[in-house]
Amino acid sequence: MRSLLVISNLTAGPKQTAASMQPLPETILSGNGYHMMKASSEERAKQQIGEADAIVLNLPLNEVKQWGKALMQWKRVPLLWWCGAASAGSSAAFCEDDVLIDGILTPSMSEQEIHWALHFGAKQSFERQQWINERKQLESRLEERKWIDMAKGILCKIKNVSEAEAYDLLRKQAMNERKRMVDVATSIVKVYQLLQEQK
Repeated sequence: MRSLLVISNLTAGPKQTAASMQPLPETILSGNGYHMMKASSEERAKQQIGEADAIVLNLPLNEVKQWGKALMQWKRVPLLWWCGAASAGSSAAFCEDDVLIDGILTPSMSEQEIHWALHFGAKQSFERQQWINERKQLESRLEERKWIDMAKGILCKIKNVSEAEAYDLLRKQAMNERKRMVDVATSIVKVYQLLQEQK
């Protein structure tokens, strides 16, 4: 992991505060050998995300969630929060359990600590993506199960058969038509609903 995109919209006001005089994440990370890109707008981030191996969010936590959702639509990469004085200070009033970050980086980290934080962030991101994919598969199976159960109910009612017999009818019909069982079930339910509407 060598290319990092820093997203930051923390701007120093007219007075230089102690937080604003701290080194920027891109300065520290490039000093440790990482190729840095910087964005402060969605348009710029969208242009550069293709080259990024990870995203570093130098933002208050209340903005991290919004940015995280947008970034994940463009590319699945590890998201790390830069917990510097400015971002931590502006996050004091905001604490939420479902902030989409895979790790935290701080200005005081050594080169090895940054390396391991990025490594574990990448691992966390990979596991999160696996969980999201598994969840989608489970939701899809539940949706399929719903159509099959509705079709079984219709077959039980119309043909006056048991649920097991209705299931066998569905399975045989799917095999005969060389279709998935859920597709046959969906067709049965939709035709039945159409006929009921015409009564």
